[in-house]
Amino acid sequence: MSTSGIRSRETPFGRATLALTKRWVVRLKREKTGLFVALIQPAVWLILFGHLFSDAAVVTTHSYIAFMTAGVVIMTVFNGALNGGVELLFDKETGMLKRLVAAPIPPASILASRFLFVVALTGAQALIILLIAMLLGVGISSGVVGLGMILVVGLFLGIGITAVSMALAFGLYGHGQFFSIIEFVSLPLIFASNALVPLEKMPTWLQWIAHVNPMTYAIGSVRTLILEGFHLSVMASTAGVLLVFDVAMILLCLWTMGRALD
Repeated sequence: MSTSGIRSRETPFGRATLALTKRWVVRLKREKTGLFVALIQPAVWLILFGHLFSDAAVVTTHSYIAFMTAGVVIMTVFNGALNGGVELLFDKETGMLKRLVAAPIPPASILASRFLFVVALTGAQALIILLIAMLLGVGISSGVVGLGMILVVGLFLGIGITAVSMALAFGLYGHGQFFSIIEFVSLPLIFASNALVPLEKMPTWLQWIAHVNPMTYAIGSVRTLILEGFHLSVMASTAGVLLVFDVAMILLCLWTMGRALD
């Protein structure tokens, strides 16, 4: 049978992506406790850390809860996206991934469905955080448009981090290695950003690291939208950094996927 004959019966990309996304949603629904924790935990971080460091001298112009809201939003997106490849890794270990690749669907729909699912979940988490922050008295200076732009910034960061996670899932042999790497890099990357303190309050060597951390740019733009309003230069620089990061990580993900499938 010719390749063209197989391709002619291949499920269209959109339908395949939607069907696989529904599969991730069904799997998540079966883990109700995990879903509850995933949606509520970030809010707990905001409340606990915000009040714990409310008298910290690192911020003088705004309340620490207002300052930290941007950090918690991006930290949530980061953590959710960093675990985005877990399900693919489990599918790889059980042999389900081979069945998906052998099925008459575009292989790219496997990646696209995972991107769509992770972005939707982290977007819901970000909205919950922002709503709770508003209840705590934090206003968004850029208004409703700014709220939408905050979600877009999270989307851009989430795509790149999810690509990294999926690259690890395709490149590693087991979930033990995956979780070890995730645990090793997650907290250092958060602390090596402006999530909890302003850049100028960091040691010089840590500032250098923060400047190459894409989280720093995402947090900076979200914080500006919350505390100051819309600044074109901030948004433009963030968009440029995250776009380059996303393209590089997607290419890495495609390369590791190709190697794994070969």
